[in-house]
Amino acid sequence: MMQRDRASAMLGMVVEHDAPGESRVTMTVRDDMLNGFAITHGGLVFTLADTAFAIACNEDERVTVAGGADITFLKSTTAGQTLTATAVRRARSGRTGLYDIRVTDETGDLVAEVRGRSITTDRRPPAAEPVDAARPTYDPERSAALKTTEVSR
Repeated sequence: MMQRDRASAMLGMVVEHDAPGESRVTMTVRDDMLNGFAITHGGLVFTLADTAFAIACNEDERVTVAGGADITFLKSTTAGQTLTATAVRRARSGRTGLYDIRVTDETGDLVAEVRGRSITTDRRPPAAEPVDAARPTYDPERSAALKTTEVSR
């Protein structure tokens, strides 16, 4: 699954641990990951947690997806910090599962907690080129050019 995950690759996520029902993924926060208050965009904190969740709940050839998730933000972070999402299965019964994901910063402080609910489908993973073959590249110059100084409503 992660060999085809272009979004996680684009964000620079690194899978540090992958075992049935658990995972650990890290991501270093870049300048282009900050919101208008110069703190890590909450959606990207959730994306990191979601990636760890996906790895933990996909433990066989069947495609398992999120059925829902709740996040609680506990601490803000900023560029240069490394976030770690650790996912652990709490329960699995039939086609559903329950997972807890903790996001911490490089000091071990808790940044966010997520409770994810999974659903196992009858789908099979798509056959595709690994992400390295078509990996999106991060271009800081293009990113800077896309920044706007005016916000329209």
